[in-house]
Amino acid sequence: MSRVWIAALSGFALWAGSTASAQTLRIGVVGPMAFVQGEHTWHGATLAAEELNRAGGVLVGNQRYRIELVRVDTNEMTSVTDAATAVERAITAQRVDFLIGGFRSEAVLAMTEVAADYKKPFIITGAALDGILAGRVDRNYERFKYLFRVSPTKSSDLARTSLLLLGEVVQAVRRDLRIERPKVAILAERAAWADPLVETASRLIAAPPPQGYGAEVAGTWRPSATATDVTPELTAIQRAGAQVIFTVLSGPVGVPFGRDWGRLKIPAAAVGINVEAQQETWLKATDNLGAYVATLNTLAPAVAISPKTIPFISNFQARFKQFPIYTASGAYGALYILAEALNRAGTTAADAVVRALEATDYTGPAGRIVFDKTHDVTWGPGYTTGLGVQWIGGRMQAFWPRQWRVGNQTVSYAGVQPYQLPPWVVEAWRR
Repeated sequence: MSRVWIAALSGFALWAGSTASAQTLRIGVVGPMAFVQGEHTWHGATLAAEELNRAGGVLVGNQRYRIELVRVDTNEMTSVTDAATAVERAITAQRVDFLIGGFRSEAVLAMTEVAADYKKPFIITGAALDGILAGRVDRNYERFKYLFRVSPTKSSDLARTSLLLLGEVVQAVRRDLRIERPKVAILAERAAWADPLVETASRLIAAPPPQGYGAEVAGTWRPSATATDVTPELTAIQRAGAQVIFTVLSGPVGVPFGRDWGRLKIPAAAVGINVEAQQETWLKATDNLGAYVATLNTLAPAVAISPKTIPFISNFQARFKQFPIYTASGAYGALYILAEALNRAGTTAADAVVRALEATDYTGPAGRIVFDKTHDVTWGPGYTTGLGVQWIGGRMQAFWPRQWRVGNQTVSYAGVQPYQLPPWVVEAWRR
């Protein structure tokens, strides 16, 4: 806990007995609440709000504020218009002071236009598209300075991390199957955030080492983010002779992918991004057919990225009986970051809070968060990078970073185990 925050809480004993006089900060928590991505945004914010309120609330100047969360269901999976309308209603009718959350990039673009119109600080916790911040905050600062992102890392950084995971699997194919030039299929949902990942993956998969992987692109398939059946895409991938499937999936399509992939025993290892596979309900959701799927994740059981990681996971599971996905840790961290900024600003005035947010240096469950010049979360060793996880033996297990070398730094966490190819893939291709 920072010295600033300790100072913020130092008056708790005097305040605790007089909560009736406390003022209220209304925080709009926005997301698709009918889906796990929104549900976990709400859960993460709820956990942080409960902790902050129990500790005495937020000290702003000489006033203490109790946090009140306002649940804003954006329906953003299916309607960008609904999402923008929900945010405007939260600002004008529900009178929220600040906003956190958002998931679907196309919808978040629309929602942040509304937030900018009303000069409401909005900390994004779920949408990855680079252009939500880059090209807006840096080129039109006065209009878009109210926007920040704590999670996930932007699409181009997600591409870096997920391609590092892909590199682990390509090396496993070379080592265990003795295939020098593996074929990699790209399976990416039709969404704006996925476009740069597809472009970057297509280029690096085929590029020679050390810049690329020296592999072959077997083809690219783009199902809907809400597709309920990906059998046609998977059978086409099998016909293309791929040994690896690079997934770029954030929506509900991740579940039918895992179920169909395991049911058909597609002889290609699945790795990349699959948000549905980040949940502990993954195996049950896929009828136990999603074993061996690997995905980028923010957290993994028993892997301590920072001193706050394990306590956050334990408290979240005790409170909600689920393992937190990235929108949960993002919303949790966002509320603490906002509380610290309010304390530093000494006022709830939006422009002063923006300046305080720009000075953020906060270590949360997923790592250290420092904003860059576009108000985006910094990626890399010493900041936030994410984890690679795989479903092995009925549980989620981390396989990256494991002795990851960047310059003179080595990044590794206790509990990270080697990646394993699915046994039916080994059986199909071993020579």
